[in-house]
Amino acid sequence: MPSASAPPQIELIGVRKEFGDGRNRVVAVEGADLSVGDGELFAILGPSGSGKTTLLRLIAGFEQPSAGTVKLGGTDVTALPPARRDTNTVFQQYALFPHMSVAQNVEYGLRVRGVGKDERRRRAAEALEMVQLSGHTTRKPAELSGGQQQRVALARALVGRPRVLLLDEPLGALDLKLREQMQIELKAIQREVGITFVIVTHDQDEALTLCDRLVVLNGGRIEQIGAAREVYENPANRFVADFVGSSNVLDAETAETMLGRHGTFAIRPERIQVLDAGAGAPDGLHSVTAEVDEVVYAGPITRVAATVTGAARLPQPVRLTATLLSAEASAGIAHATPVVLAWPDSAVRDLNVTSIKGQKE
Repeated sequence: MPSASAPPQIELIGVRKEFGDGRNRVVAVEGADLSVGDGELFAILGPSGSGKTTLLRLIAGFEQPSAGTVKLGGTDVTALPPARRDTNTVFQQYALFPHMSVAQNVEYGLRVRGVGKDERRRRAAEALEMVQLSGHTTRKPAELSGGQQQRVALARALVGRPRVLLLDEPLGALDLKLREQMQIELKAIQREVGITFVIVTHDQDEALTLCDRLVVLNGGRIEQIGAAREVYENPANRFVADFVGSSNVLDAETAETMLGRHGTFAIRPERIQVLDAGAGAPDGLHSVTAEVDEVVYAGPITRVAATVTGAARLPQPVRLTATLLSAEASAGIAHATPVVLAWPDSAVRDLNVTSIKGQKE
């Protein structure tokens, strides 16, 4: 976790990035204001084309902003090239040298900088121990698994002891089980080395699992900044509610009928109870009757989609999705069966906020 007294390790002030000109002009990042603390594990999250990789490249120095300021450790580095910034980058394609051994790959950057042989071997050994590859120093990249190659790339980035490590979709090439394993390992490594990690990802679960805080981008604009729990439980707007996890979004007319409120609201699927139609809803809960459309078993959880039938004057059919623990899902929940959907008022999230939430002062 970042130190409360330390200045921001990364600070973007009004950063804008355009590509092309005239009718071919594309705005990749629009007016980004962002700060990342020293020792923080921070995620840049967004769909394809949202500007997340461009934002990372602006921090690294691979792109120059069209406007605005980039600071690292309080120093203006806007005009500095990557080699003069105290950062290192791990790309999705690990770009390991196939003719070099693991140890030689990790040492390479130190050798280019003129670090002596004994020193670079010692530091490479420390970095490889950190990523649990001490016994693989003489192997070539082709002899390693995808997860091992990813750890070599991480060791190569860490051996130079940067103040900021930038990771662009670092786990994107791995299968699901290995991704989940590497998420845990990556978080442990970041905690051990204590430097600032910034991770670009389009995977919402990965961002929520890994980060202290995250920023959600859409079309080059910042939609929300905040702690993982805050962004998930209190999305700033409809885009965040839909993109980070899944939500049942109630538009103005539907909310007026079902909730008695004006505006647009969201309910997370795991907050909805699915009850037998004959049981009725417990006191103090919002409830509607519905008919089950689909029941999807997904191991530890079961997803139930149902169309609301019991709310009068609905402007159009409303389908709600609930997520239940499979161990608690009733065997009677099946296609075309009537049910009651119920949720507490605390589960209803207001999506009528237009300002960005969560930016650190």
